[in-house]
Amino acid sequence: MSPGLPPASSFQHRAARVLATWFGCGLAPVAPGTVGTLGALPLWFLVRGGGAWVILATAVLATLVGVWSASVVARVSGLKDPQIVVIDEVAGVLFALAGAPQTTSGIIGAVVLFRVFDMTKPFPARSAEKLPGGWGIVMDDVVAGVQAALVVRGLAFLGVLP
Repeated sequence: MSPGLPPASSFQHRAARVLATWFGCGLAPVAPGTVGTLGALPLWFLVRGGGAWVILATAVLATLVGVWSASVVARVSGLKDPQIVVIDEVAGVLFALAGAPQTTSGIIGAVVLFRVFDMTKPFPARSAEKLPGGWGIVMDDVVAGVQAALVVRGLAFLGVLP
């Protein structure tokens, strides 16, 4: 059984838990958000060959799936934002990676900046947490991902990131 979550009683609950925890990344005993962020990288490697638009489309899909699965897990657990839900990190970092130059420094910069923005939640990310249900769980990370994408893109433009 997952911490803070009763046993799944239906296929919908089981599917939501698997997706919301991003195939178990959210069950990590330490830094589940970071583990979820890193857990998104195999998906990014799978779609990156399609370019920024495909990465962006994947981020949007992860956001929609994330809102649904986070809503289910939050409702079942009775928690507003269960720590085991990390699909929001997956969506957020994909937005950051969609805007990043496809270089080693661009990718590392996007991931690190996403984690910084996700943890500090500068405006308007903190406000997005107030949205209801899964929207509030996911959208603050999406905002953090967009913020990271803008900063990493700006750093690349200035020549700081090759």
